[in-house]
Amino acid sequence: MNNLLTQLSIEPLTAVLFIPAVTAAVLALLPSYWVAARLNVLATFATLIAAVSLLFDRPPAGGYLFIDDLNNAFIVLTTFVAFTTSVFSASYIAHELEIGRLTPNHLRFYHAMYQTLMFAMNLGLVANNIGLMWVAVELATLTTVLMVGIYRTHEALEAAWKYFILGSVGIALALFGTILVYMAARPVIGEGADAMVWTTLIEHASKFSPELLNVAFVFLLLGYGTKVGLAPLHAWLPDAHAEGPTPISAVLSGLLLNVALYALLRFKMLLAVNPSALASGPLMVTLGLISVVFAAFMLYRRRDIKRMFAYSSIEHMGIIVFAFGMGGPIANFAGLLHMAMHSLTKSAIFFAVGHIAQTKGTQKIAEMGGLTETNPVLGWGLVLGVVAIAGLPPLGIFMSEFLIVSSTFARQPLLGIVLVAGLLIGFGALFLRLNTIAFGEPRGASAEAKASYVPMFIHLALVFMAGVYLPPQLVTWFQNVAKLLG
Repeated sequence: MNNLLTQLSIEPLTAVLFIPAVTAAVLALLPSYWVAARLNVLATFATLIAAVSLLFDRPPAGGYLFIDDLNNAFIVLTTFVAFTTSVFSASYIAHELEIGRLTPNHLRFYHAMYQTLMFAMNLGLVANNIGLMWVAVELATLTTVLMVGIYRTHEALEAAWKYFILGSVGIALALFGTILVYMAARPVIGEGADAMVWTTLIEHASKFSPELLNVAFVFLLLGYGTKVGLAPLHAWLPDAHAEGPTPISAVLSGLLLNVALYALLRFKMLLAVNPSALASGPLMVTLGLISVVFAAFMLYRRRDIKRMFAYSSIEHMGIIVFAFGMGGPIANFAGLLHMAMHSLTKSAIFFAVGHIAQTKGTQKIAEMGGLTETNPVLGWGLVLGVVAIAGLPPLGIFMSEFLIVSSTFARQPLLGIVLVAGLLIGFGALFLRLNTIAFGEPRGASAEAKASYVPMFIHLALVFMAGVYLPPQLVTWFQNVAKLLG
């Protein structure tokens, strides 16, 4: 306990956890939506400042919390997207109150759960104890289950229940894998919490039983892979995106999937330093490729705009897992860059989708024609988002995909052919649906969008800048992370 108290006295690491935790408690008691929405924005901005401060003030690792280049990249990205999403969320959720989809009590619950989710994700990223990391991912899962079902419709409750069941199965598998890692560490490190401290585990992993590590990683890949949304473990993801509030779709695609990916990468690093353990890369490459190809074909069958972009998230998480599975300095660098670009781009797309659903009063693609005529700013914003997520130059995802594809062809040309085929199939599906939504004869209702456009265009501007120029400091940082990943 003294060790934990010592950890919590460190700044700014304290603030990354303390701010959302305290704000969640305050928001649960606030009766005023106006105050709650603005407090939510201020709290996420303060958390972002604390996360950025960790770049310059990195505390030493303790038994419960630690910071290195890898989780620093994740925590800065998470807090930034959380902040911009809270800005979008303030006006979006207010409109849901105006049209009667939510009540004031729902809004109070929503903002309190938003900060609880931020706390859980941040804790999962900075935890130095693999058991604490598992608890944080489980808390994030339960929080998002509640937020997905907030509309209380039959479809929303069904989606939340499916998410709860499949997420619980996944997290149970991850728990069993975590226990197996502890069992592998116990003969070397000894009983107690030290055998669950990640910085201690990575120092001694070369001495662990490779058989236990091999079995553990299979369970961890299936467990955390369910949370990442990899096919065939993805069934919860399209329903959760389609039925939950759009800001939560942005958080799910842009942030929560990354937290589960982060946990998976930590365990991959353990296997990498044990010379007798199996190579985790081929397993990740296989699941990644399956996800890319499966999601690319499924994009053609979607009639709901949020479900369509949910499958796009499955495709891109498959690309990221494939890149990290391939490994090496270029593939790891490209995987990290692709993760950052996908988080920014996909959240921007969901911001646009939220506007569209409110202006059209529906999520059905067939009822959204001619958006560039009826809502030009919104329509062209969506076009830019789809161009970015499809990987066209000069946007950031083009850079990361080019690096992944070129690295793969240099090492495994047959895998490169399959990957490019999946990318091209998904490309065609996205532009086929975009043509229906953005162009052609206007269809359906057309009301004024009341949510803020600013977060969407900030994200798209950053993605464009990354495609044109990456600051040397950022390149060096990502290269250091690529080395950590092996």
